[in-house]
Amino acid sequence: MAYASFGSEFETGDFIADALARGKALVLPRVERGSRDLKLHAVQDPEAQLVAGVWGIRQPRADLCPVVPASRLDFVLVPGVAFTRQCQRLGYGGGFYDDFIRGLSRRPPLVSATFSLQILPELPVSEGDQRVDCVITEDADYSRES
Repeated sequence: MAYASFGSEFETGDFIADALARGKALVLPRVERGSRDLKLHAVQDPEAQLVAGVWGIRQPRADLCPVVPASRLDFVLVPGVAFTRQCQRLGYGGGFYDDFIRGLSRRPPLVSATFSLQILPELPVSEGDQRVDCVITEDADYSRES
């Protein structure tokens, strides 16, 4: 599972293209604003199957991309605004990924790719905020166990 980046986020386009070129099954989230859920959809052609969704973020068209259960995920690329070296994550404030991670029955590796300037000494995290397993920057990588 990955996500379609937007704004000044780490650009995921190459990651997505590489996964598809290697024959990997690509799953992208679709934000369901009413239910406050992330619905997971298989995507084979991002150019044809993604549309601007909530907040302008590109997401799968529900009519073209089949739903995938979270139990099938082997890896999750998780977005965020800021991180710590201990893999704490600050999202955009909606709690979509925190809820999603908390609801996983089987936890695949959770990895965030970001820029080193987004690594901070501490974050205003709460009990409900979910950590990732690894944070990778252009300069270093940080593991939850470190």
